[in-house]
Amino acid sequence: MSLTFAIAVYLIIWWTVLFAVLPIGVRTQGEDGAVVPGTPESAPTAPRLLRVVFLTTVISALVFAALWALVHYGVVDLNALLGRTP
Repeated sequence: MSLTFAIAVYLIIWWTVLFAVLPIGVRTQGEDGAVVPGTPESAPTAPRLLRVVFLTTVISALVFAALWALVHYGVVDLNALLGRTP
């Protein structure tokens, strides 16, 4: 796996995990009963974006490490997946 390909795969994993982690633990303004004028009830009260980014990065690193190990130890053959002949 080349460095460029690894970075591209990691970024795809990171963005996918971001959208899975984003709604975890979010309380809406409607749930808290404190809707700020001009915002919808579904707007988050405190989005805690640094926590989301940190959690996304950790989970993505673990998923990428597992994928890298599968490729490195020959469990998954990237050439076959990409349709290349060795």
